[in-house]
Amino acid sequence: VQLQASGGGLVQAGGSLSLSCEVFGRTYSSHAMGWFRQAPGKERQFVAAINWGDGRTSYADSVKGRFTISRDRTKNTVYLQMNSLKPEDTAVYYCARRTGSPYVTAEGDYGYWGQGTLVTVSS
Repeated sequence: VQLQASGGGLVQAGGSLSLSCEVFGRTYSSHAMGWFRQAPGKERQFVAAINWGDGRTSYADSVKGRFTISRDRTKNTVYLQMNSLKPEDTAVYYCARRTGSPYVTAEGDYGYWGQGTLVTVSS
């Protein structure tokens, strides 16, 4: 399984950006797709996750109401729509996959990872 993230870039504070993560390989209803991010000098942290089958979602408190995770099963792709971006959202964003609940936020519980895509929010 390979995950390929894209869509990062530079945006001003208050702006929007959409990330995509295409999954190369079979994806099942039992899988959850997640987005994590790592800011410079900080540990990687959970952002959002979605169950591939029923679409249940979970979010970190810091992004609730601003970010939306979704998936398109026909395109085998998961998205992260980011609105009202803040400078503190600046990070490398990674997509990942696990088998099981989308409510699991520990990165160690995600077995497959894509390469990161850099999001920079200027003030």
